[in-house]
Amino acid sequence: MLRFGRYVRAANVEDALEVLRFRKGAQVMGGGMWMRLSDRTVPCVIDLSDCGLDKIEETEDEYRIGAYVTLRDLECAADFNYRTGNVLNAAVHDIVGVQFRQLATVGGSVFGRFGFSDVICALLALDSEVELVGAGRVPLATFIDMPYELDVLTHVIVKKHDYQASYQCLRKAATDFSTINVCAARWDGTWHVAVGSRPAKARLLAGEALGVSSAEPTADEIARAVEAVRGLAYSSNMWGSERYRRHLAGALTARSIVQAAHYASTEAYQAALAACTREEAIR
Repeated sequence: MLRFGRYVRAANVEDALEVLRFRKGAQVMGGGMWMRLSDRTVPCVIDLSDCGLDKIEETEDEYRIGAYVTLRDLECAADFNYRTGNVLNAAVHDIVGVQFRQLATVGGSVFGRFGFSDVICALLALDSEVELVGAGRVPLATFIDMPYELDVLTHVIVKKHDYQASYQCLRKAATDFSTINVCAARWDGTWHVAVGSRPAKARLLAGEALGVSSAEPTADEIARAVEAVRGLAYSSNMWGSERYRRHLAGALTARSIVQAAHYASTEAYQAALAACTREEAIR
């Protein structure tokens, strides 16, 4: 059973950070969906409900997603999803159920940096940053490898681009954790592929490291991307073996790139689909 020694409802994020650093063992509460599963006493829990972090704000150059925006809010944000290739909608709509997504927050999902996170995988392929009270703005790719420090995440920021993107994952059952997840996105003329549920934290490949440069990737480019993705580290757990994950990661990478690309000719599209079929074949 989860117990709280002290409950603090912060008036603003600066007060929340002060309490977090002053009270030993204090934790910021997101939606509490993972925290509630533990059998422990948290000395002090900090609630940010009064800090105005439950909105998705749009500026000329970016979207600012408040830490208390729920996964359901993110799923239903029509304009944001349209502008980002619908990858966040695809990433979250199979997470447990609607009731769960009405409570789970974007901030909790990102700050937790869980290896199985569908949200992080989708955001990582986009031009994303996190905003922290103490550390300021940090690229998401940098943040996921940072140590867990006493800081408060206030926003996830997605910069505006003309995104071409696709999110793919494999679940053994509806609402289950992903066995593997992949998101491909092209923006600023460069392809970016994020691979999560390895089951370690998601990793990002882009540019020369990915091996794909053209807007309409050829079969050879897709093969190079698959080889690069399969070169990442994978391991085994109850959801799948290392070998199974490595194979799936390549197949989903090929599929996500082809679905994200805008092929001008049927011939080029069919050639890319044939490359996907080859990568999906059991070896």
